[in-house]
Amino acid sequence: MDLQDQLKNLFPDHKPTVSETKEDSNDKIWLQDDPIICKYEKRKGKPITILEGYTGATEDFKKLAKELKTKLSVGGSFKDDKIIIQGDYRDKIMSMLKDKGFNVKRVGG
Repeated sequence: MDLQDQLKNLFPDHKPTVSETKEDSNDKIWLQDDPIICKYEKRKGKPITILEGYTGATEDFKKLAKELKTKLSVGGSFKDDKIIIQGDYRDKIMSMLKDKGFNVKRVGG
C-alpha cells in the first residue's frame, strides 16, 4: 500500500487536482531531427564529455543534463547551451540518448 492509497483511505471525499497528480518529465523532452554532437576533450589533464547541438528549449536540455548526471553518478554542468560531463562516458551517453529517440553523432577520437 503506497502513500496515495493511504491518503484515499483517510480522506475518501477528497478529489486530487491536476497539480497533485504525477507527471512523467521524460516524455516532455522535445526530440529533434539534427544529431546531438558528443565530443571528448581533456581539460587540465582530465577527460570530459561535451554534448552540444540541441535546438529545443533550454529547460529541456537542463532536464536531460540532470538525468544523465544522475544515471551515470558523475558530476557535470550546463553552460553556454552545452552539457559538460566529467569523465569519458561517450558510449554510455550515446546509448542512453539513442534509447530516448535522439540522433547522436560522435566527434573526436
